[in-house]
Amino acid sequence: MLIRSIEKFLREHDMPATKFGRLATHDPRFVLDLRNGRLPRPYTERRVEHFMNNYQGGAHAG
Repeated sequence: MLIRSIEKFLREHDMPATKFGRLATHDPRFVLDLRNGRLPRPYTERRVEHFMNNYQGGAHAG
């Protein structure tokens, strides 16, 4: 499940959910919405997975 992968990513990178949402989907509420049952579209799911697979610590800081 995508939310499980995201939660693990957040713990491993000590990243707030809102920052993850902004960086991965330009939506700070994305993770909260997933936690509340939102189902992402396949394109969004692939985009989030790509973001997590290619995240390089401070490289995405901004």
